[in-house]
Amino acid sequence: MNGGSRHPAAREERLAGLLDPVVSAAGLELESVRISRAGSRSLLRVVVDSDHGVSTDDLTEASRAVAKEIDASDAMGGGAYTLEVSSPGVDRPLTEPRHWRRAAGRLVRFSHDGSALEGRVVSADDTGVVLEIAGGRREFGYSGLGAGQVQLEFDRLPTADDDGAGLAEEVEPGGH
Repeated sequence: MNGGSRHPAAREERLAGLLDPVVSAAGLELESVRISRAGSRSLLRVVVDSDHGVSTDDLTEASRAVAKEIDASDAMGGGAYTLEVSSPGVDRPLTEPRHWRRAAGRLVRFSHDGSALEGRVVSADDTGVVLEIAGGRREFGYSGLGAGQVQLEFDRLPTADDDGAGLAEEVEPGGH
């Protein structure tokens, strides 16, 4: 397989293998690598994250390191490309334990056994998540938990000492 492969998934996998150690050396985790077309150029989107958040300085450092590594290889096949390095947006679904862990203190909507629920993430580990729902704490294993979605709260910002009390409710499927 060469960098000019017409199979985007194979190129993305190759790039992820190439970039993971570079991103890790910058103190971040590689979340995803995506290649798409943007006119005559390729658009390479690299998403990074960490448990402590991602600052603009982190993104700048990662972007420089990623560009250097790509330019030193044939991973993009020698063609013109645009590099975009970013952190996940609030709209990223919570599908992995690390996503739930990083959402601690945030209000999330999720499904469990066919019911749509909303609650505040209290904690998460490799086996499940604890959520504050309607004034009580409930534990959920990931096996029965659908993807979560962080809810935007314009009237309340999470704080470092947030215990998640009092701001959760059960919702009807499709309701807001």
